[in-house]
Amino acid sequence: MSNILVLGAGMVGSAMAIDLSKDHKVTLTDLNSQRLTSVKEKCKVLNTLQLDVTDKNKLSAAIKDFDMVICAVPGFLGFETLKQIIEAGKNVVDISFFPENSLDLDKLAKSKGVTAIVDCGVAPGMDNILLGYYNERLKLTDFECLVGGLPKVKKWPFYYKAPFSPVDVIEEYTRPARYVENGNIIIREPLTDCEFIEFDKVGTLESFNSDGLRSIIFTMPHIRNMKEKTLRYPGHVEVVRALKESGFFNKKKMNVKGTEISPLDVTSKILFDEWKLGETEEEITVMRVTVKGENKKGETETIVYNLYDEYDPKTQTSSMARTTGYTATAAANMFLKGLFTEKGVFPPELIGKHEACFNFILGYLKERNIHYVKS
Repeated sequence: MSNILVLGAGMVGSAMAIDLSKDHKVTLTDLNSQRLTSVKEKCKVLNTLQLDVTDKNKLSAAIKDFDMVICAVPGFLGFETLKQIIEAGKNVVDISFFPENSLDLDKLAKSKGVTAIVDCGVAPGMDNILLGYYNERLKLTDFECLVGGLPKVKKWPFYYKAPFSPVDVIEEYTRPARYVENGNIIIREPLTDCEFIEFDKVGTLESFNSDGLRSIIFTMPHIRNMKEKTLRYPGHVEVVRALKESGFFNKKKMNVKGTEISPLDVTSKILFDEWKLGETEEEITVMRVTVKGENKKGETETIVYNLYDEYDPKTQTSSMARTTGYTATAAANMFLKGLFTEKGVFPPELIGKHEACFNFILGYLKERNIHYVKS
């Protein structure tokens, strides 16, 4: 049994803490004490600690006695928080999905003898693990990931509920999307190149460009075509693009009746209520990962993994928390069992390349009724 600290008691952080508490001693932290109390009522064995991760002294003091840290703070806090965890010499699994390049911390992690597994959710996360596994077995030419978290009930006008902060969703909608075409990195506006695609159990969904390739642009430069696209119900993109083009996502402050305020702050406040996913509201996660390459016989193989996952009414855990959080807790348990011992910063594709790690993570998810179906 290990002593684990989980930073962030949001929807995913709390699900991870509860999952890890089955086999480990777990302390869950957050700035919001009410949130901690709510999670503690669900899982009595959890320890809780109110903590502001931006207070470096308090963060350093909090993490010093733990064997491992799980980082689930908001993206804008992620890089600096991860850096401080590494500087403290603690092994860490991170799902904060910050915009900075995590590989910039690799040298620091090696010097501290730390293993940091980053971007370890559903996507980025499991798609990278699948890619890493097949990169060892095929001479890959193509990779595509289509992924989205969606409410079961389609409500006008957005047909969407955010399983995490609207600010982080809007960040996805405004950050330029990078993909790889014929070996070249292409930069496109997000919310472009929309396509309608059919999925079992869901029907027609709309895919669009988003900046989801992240580390694999740098770790898999030999793959000539790579793309990640986000999935939403048809109609969502048009409404969001109207807001974006009208300036509702602008960060630059404007003067309104003597008050300086940014349009993004106002939009986020409004969308927080409109997009807020209810605690017991049913939602789904849909993902399709496709890899294509040449096998040892010189034949072209195309391998597809499909994921369809739903809110779990028994544990009252959202699908996005399950598919994201349990990938991270799988990686944490994998590391604690000694299946991965390398030091440095590791995006998931560098974990998935190892067959024992790949099989452990898929098996761990299967035990929790999360199934990646191969065809």
